[in-house]
Amino acid sequence: MKNKTIFKRIAACVLLCFLASCTSMPERAQPVSQFDVNRYLGTWYEIARFDYRFEKDLDNAMAEYSLNKDSSVNVINSGYNIKKKKWVSVNGTAKFRGDKSVAALKVSFFGPFYAGYNVIALEDYQYALVAGKNLDYLWILSREKKIPENVKQNFISKAREIGYDTSKLIWVKQDRKNPLKK
Repeated sequence: MKNKTIFKRIAACVLLCFLASCTSMPERAQPVSQFDVNRYLGTWYEIARFDYRFEKDLDNAMAEYSLNKDSSVNVINSGYNIKKKKWVSVNGTAKFRGDKSVAALKVSFFGPFYAGYNVIALEDYQYALVAGKNLDYLWILSREKKIPENVKQNFISKAREIGYDTSKLIWVKQDRKNPLKK
């Protein structure tokens, strides 16, 4: 009986930690307001990111967003794995965490497990700075395979103000045509 109680408490703590991480973002980051998901849909090329295990060894990374019938966002992330020498992709779903005019979402690629996806800077729906749940996740995205230097510097400055160590950014190669792109 005592073990059951301890297990239930541990399970509750794990669940609370998980739920908190789904809806969180770096303390000084603010999601874009007056966000229009329809303008955000389509193809985005990854210009830079922090390295983490799900994108390890990927170049030519990109994301494609489309609207599902239930108003959630279908996400297809793909890229070329330079170690395995092959294209890979993963499908996911993003959902708004609240008001749909605020770019604070959560995204899942693995069942019920969600992570923060927060658009914290947006330039005319052509360039985006995206924060994850904490200072370990950051992406710079573009509709094209490159980004103007002034936008790049503005995003880097904004990320530093929030507390990101931008020296850890990996600048993603965009030199191949993705055969997985629709």
